[in-house]
Amino acid sequence: MTRMVPTGIDRRALLKSSVAAGAALTTGVAMPAIAQTRPIKLGYVSPQTGPLAAFAEADNFIIANFKETTKAGIKLGSATLPVEVVVKDSQSNPNRAAQVAKDLIVQDKIDVMLVASTPETTNPVSTQCEIEEVPCISTVAPWQPWFIGRQADPAGGPPAWKNFNYTYHFFWGLEDVIAVFTNMWSQVPTNKSVGGLFPNDGDGNAWGDKQVGFPPVLEKAGYKLTDSGRYQNLTDNFSAQISAFKNANAEIITGVVLPPDFTTFWKQALQQGFRPKVASIGKAILFPVAVEALGKDGNNLSSEVWWSPNHPFKSSLTGTSARELAASYESATKKQWTQPIGFVHALFEVAVDVLKRAPQRDAKAMVGAVAATNLDTVVGKVQWSGANLPPFATKNVAKTPLVGGQWRVKDGNKYDIVITDNRTAPNIPAGGKMEAIG
Repeated sequence: MTRMVPTGIDRRALLKSSVAAGAALTTGVAMPAIAQTRPIKLGYVSPQTGPLAAFAEADNFIIANFKETTKAGIKLGSATLPVEVVVKDSQSNPNRAAQVAKDLIVQDKIDVMLVASTPETTNPVSTQCEIEEVPCISTVAPWQPWFIGRQADPAGGPPAWKNFNYTYHFFWGLEDVIAVFTNMWSQVPTNKSVGGLFPNDGDGNAWGDKQVGFPPVLEKAGYKLTDSGRYQNLTDNFSAQISAFKNANAEIITGVVLPPDFTTFWKQALQQGFRPKVASIGKAILFPVAVEALGKDGNNLSSEVWWSPNHPFKSSLTGTSARELAASYESATKKQWTQPIGFVHALFEVAVDVLKRAPQRDAKAMVGAVAATNLDTVVGKVQWSGANLPPFATKNVAKTPLVGGQWRVKDGNKYDIVITDNRTAPNIPAGGKMEAIG
């Protein structure tokens, strides 16, 4: 005979209560004590393959270091428990990200979800955690695509600005990257004509949004933006965009572009005789390998800098400085440091801090601990205090500092990024001034 679950009863809650009751009956031990003896399980999702793979280049290093740091376990209350990290690859695909998140929750039974790197990964994972009522901490996506991108009204109306109960995010916002970019642009004499490269994805739609993105802020600051329209990622022909920018006499280019797409755009632009004075590009040229792929044509390209060896912060887990962490990565991998190192490390810092303050590992207790976080990490202070945020985002978003930098050739085709504007975060030292692209 088939047993029916009565309507109106949450299946997940029913399953939890049934398991708890069964365990209590068969063991005679209260569930909190059982929970205290099992290993801590952290789920981690990032785009380890596909066009966004550069964001996850340092993952293996960071996770190996974390496992070494916590090999004796983490003390939660009176117990010291082993830690397991279950890693999943989103393959740079939002549908895949949602599926592996569900697998981590349902099959692996993780305690906390950690997720990094662009809205295409952070958003579907966060949404899955919200549905399943599992604490989730995310980073490496501007807060607007993460928060506003998950507010869509199914009926097609305006966002309702609902808060989230289980998902929390730390990073910077579009207001910060716009300030950083315009601060850098002000150092180079230009005609203030800007060409915008905004793809049809979570980042591109947010950056190009006429209400919360670049257009209204640039207009107010006296810039003329030529938005060439949304293009599909992994396109192989940017002639239409280049033609529009040339017709507008754009001396500045900006946008948020996949690494392979910017390589295609920049090579085609130079071939077609279009060389702006400034190119400040999010996402695409965050990584040394992406700039090196351009050879000498990568010199003086600029981008936001969320983390670098020059950031004056230390890890709450190990006491390691930003400079020491970057040097350790370079020594272990023989590769140049990359910006996500700091933020992936900080994800695990926050997770451990939260678990120590919610040793019972009850989901609601843990999200309460996340909300109460006040932690100095290797990327700066992480605190969901609502500072410098609009009222609707204060619960779920914490902001971290942002500066701007420019890539300079140092040895052959090897590049280093020089922080060229720190007005948004004066405690992070600048190393030079902006130069026009030659």
